[in-house]
Amino acid sequence: MKTCSLNDFMAEINPWLDKDYIKEAHLNDKGHFILQFRDGMKNVYYIDDCNEAQIKKVLKDLKSKGIPVTE
Repeated sequence: MKTCSLNDFMAEINPWLDKDYIKEAHLNDKGHFILQFRDGMKNVYYIDDCNEAQIKKVLKDLKSKGIPVTE
């Protein structure tokens, strides 16, 4: 698991913001942001400088880009 700020998280995932790379995105029961990639890899993030509403906005933005989001 990687701990980061929301800005660092967005900068890190920016190159992957495509449904061809990201298979699915969701929050787990601990509030960690999970990205499942099409190649079988999974990244877990704890974003430590924002609230749940901000995280849900990120999920909504991913969904609008065609990335499957489980809520």
